[in-house]
Amino acid sequence: MIWKLQLAGFLVIVASGLSACASSQNPAAEPRGSVIAPDGLAAQRSPGEQLAGEGVYSEERVDPLEPFNQAMLTFNRKADDWVLHPVAAKWAYIMPEPARASVSRFFKNVGVIPRFANDLFQLQFKQGGTEVARFGINSTLGVGGLFDPADKWFGLKQEDNDFGLTLAKYGVGEGPYVVLPLLGPSTVRDALGGFADGAMNPVNYVVSGAPLYEAVAKAFAAVNARSESLGTFDDVDRYSIDFYGAVQDAYLQRRKKEENRVRSGE
Repeated sequence: MIWKLQLAGFLVIVASGLSACASSQNPAAEPRGSVIAPDGLAAQRSPGEQLAGEGVYSEERVDPLEPFNQAMLTFNRKADDWVLHPVAAKWAYIMPEPARASVSRFFKNVGVIPRFANDLFQLQFKQGGTEVARFGINSTLGVGGLFDPADKWFGLKQEDNDFGLTLAKYGVGEGPYVVLPLLGPSTVRDALGGFADGAMNPVNYVVSGAPLYEAVAKAFAAVNARSESLGTFDDVDRYSIDFYGAVQDAYLQRRKKEENRVRSGE
């Protein structure tokens, strides 16, 4: 009963947050690193040991939103500790790993429209064609996207893409780093890009109540994704002196790598 109440609470929290976005014709973007945010307390690591991604930006980067970000990091950590992690642990207990992997593949498959649109915006027509082919193959041979024969049988690989990367390709700066409530680390540019990606879902314009259904789907996707990485932040807590800086650096380093890929046209 307790975990059912936790699940219901999580759905209400996420649905409320995403409904606010929908009010400006912006259904929520797919969670990237959602509800990950610890409060910066961690055990001391051995000298010279560095967490992946840490130290890349921390000494050079101006962070004008740090007070707000620290507060959101703490809020997200509490939401994870109290709601998301317990629900995800129950989901992992009752659902075997292969089934949860299939759920993840399903959500990636139905998220094809923003990836395809941004491939076109970036003039990456080959990858856009790959996305169309992947969607067709996985929606049929892959039983609605539960499996990925497009990759396994045909070598057609998915490349994550979003409007934040499209803006980066055309020279828009990332802006200040920001931690979003429930959604996790981002930048001003990437947050605006997430709104644009959410607005690309045509279902929201033709189906009554679609934003609410999408909010529930996003909540379920977040629970499933968390269930596949229940121990993700254990090492960060254990080894990082500055958890906030470690999360910030890891996110910005990953995005910089993706920006370089998009700018190179690969």
